[in-house]
Amino acid sequence: QVRFVESGGGLVQPGGSLRLSCVASGFDFSAHVMDWYRQAPGQERKEIARIIQGGDRTWLEGSAKGRFTISRDDSRNTLYLQMNNLKAEDTAVYYCNSPLPTGQDYPWGQGTRVTVFT
Repeated sequence: QVRFVESGGGLVQPGGSLRLSCVASGFDFSAHVMDWYRQAPGQERKEIARIIQGGDRTWLEGSAKGRFTISRDDSRNTLYLQMNNLKAEDTAVYYCNSPLPTGQDYPWGQGTRVTVFT
């Protein structure tokens, strides 16, 4: 059974940094593309970052470019999101997942909450 456990969220002031982690289990992590998503209050969950197998290529959603970095450690089955210069609009619950060819998703984890407060 595929499982994702996200951690690293918290309260931070604008301009601060956080490093999120996602530990995956139940599948061959190194063979999968991995994504970070976030769901802000009152909004739908949306993808903000992607990293391919091996980590050679990444994609970041517009507002994340220049501030966030996605990376992976296949030896630890762990996905990371380094978030710098955080803004109030980054407040959300952050999730990881991996895209399936069918277009469906693996079961979602609990997510990790990030709150940027003034």
